[in-house]
Amino acid sequence: MKIKLVLSVLLLFACVAAFGQEKQPGKARKQKQTVVEKGLIKVSIMYPFEEGKTFDIDYYETKHMPMVAGYLGDNLVKYTIEKGMASGIPNTPLPYMAIGTFYVKDLSEYQAAIGPNIATIRADFANYTNVAPVILVSEVVR
Repeated sequence: MKIKLVLSVLLLFACVAAFGQEKQPGKARKQKQTVVEKGLIKVSIMYPFEEGKTFDIDYYETKHMPMVAGYLGDNLVKYTIEKGMASGIPNTPLPYMAIGTFYVKDLSEYQAAIGPNIATIRADFANYTNVAPVILVSEVVR
């Protein structure tokens, strides 16, 4: 009887441990993110670092990016803002001061939303930077 009880308890612990490993939040989130992003259009707005140039990340985060995101409507899946910290190669200059990224479902819808608002978007540049951005449009493959 004692052996059956010990085996039952061990089996119970093994089941709990197995189910606990399946539900690790980091793993589930990573898998979901890969599925969600594949096939999306990624619009990266990169601001090259140049000596003496400026970039107001607070304005960019609180005013500019939300304004542009508002034009994109339901086509927008998410957007991110990155602040440059260092180059990937030691002792080399920082390549970009900041990068803003929009993930959208459809490129033509993105262009249709941005087109009529491009003058307003460009006019707002002066409020946060004196750098001309480099824009890359790509498709997320993984």
